[in-house]
Amino acid sequence: MQSPEVENSGCGALHLLSSSIDRLLLEYFVEEYFDQNPISQIGIIVTKSKRAEKLTELSGNPRKHIASLKKAVDMTCHGEPSLYNSLNLAMQTLKHMPGHTSREVLIIFSSLTTCDPSNIYDLIKSLKAAKIRVSVIGLSAEVRVCTVLARETGGTYHVILDESHYKELLTHHVSPPPASSSSECSLIRMGFPQHTIASLSDQDAKPSFSMAHLDSSTEPGLTLGGYFCPQCRAKYSELPVECKICGLTLVSAPHLARSYHHLFPLEAFQEVSLEEYNGEGFCQGCLGELKDQHVYICTVCQNVFCVDCDLFIHDSLHCCPGCIHKNPAPSGV
Repeated sequence: MQSPEVENSGCGALHLLSSSIDRLLLEYFVEEYFDQNPISQIGIIVTKSKRAEKLTELSGNPRKHIASLKKAVDMTCHGEPSLYNSLNLAMQTLKHMPGHTSREVLIIFSSLTTCDPSNIYDLIKSLKAAKIRVSVIGLSAEVRVCTVLARETGGTYHVILDESHYKELLTHHVSPPPASSSSECSLIRMGFPQHTIASLSDQDAKPSFSMAHLDSSTEPGLTLGGYFCPQCRAKYSELPVECKICGLTLVSAPHLARSYHHLFPLEAFQEVSLEEYNGEGFCQGCLGELKDQHVYICTVCQNVFCVDCDLFIHDSLHCCPGCIHKNPAPSGV
């Protein structure tokens, strides 16, 4: 699994290490992940019988991953898993990704043993050097090698208590970690196609297939409308997607904004006691009277907000309205 940088889509791997894993929860994770990280990608790796194999390649298509998960229910899991082979397979894919991407691996692990062909601690050092962050969700008891793996690579390790706790842990991994200051920056070309629908009365209008029809028989057939790549004019039925013809990443502005606020979250407002606050007596957000014991002040624009507006700004809006009012966007934007 991987979270995106602002300019690009990310890359990564999700490991399925037990046939007892609830498929519905993993489908929920895939759907939620792409909802919050629409320009990211996921790949799925399965390990059994001391081997590791790719269930799906890196892709930004959630339907492709969900379909593979449904087919994996009939897969027979036998033999011991191999953390080494799984992590090595993931690293071989991720280490070639550009430096401006963030590389993450999420392991779902139910075994208490791992059968490895070589020293896994040497591999952990290689993962750390490649800046690959590995997190683990354990379905049984704590395993020391997983503790070391998560600690050395900067990830997290939790063991589930029950099904609801399992879902909570998966939800925790939906939102990517903030971008680090040491991350490389790079400009990535993206296309922002508009959805167009040709009129039936237009004699020049010609029905055509969506490029997604090549991968799925469930896609609609000949249609007059869709999203057309601004570079090669290939048609797609939905966004975001990577153009199969020219490779251009096609997104909408909300997709980009949704990924941005995860990587660069709004800083917490300064909490001040109402008795110590000597400014205006109303909230800059809702214009209501400040009655709570504490008020919250933006450290940039110095505007004050009530607790309800503070929660709304950080959980939903992801930008300070006072800062936007102070520094409005150019009229041409």
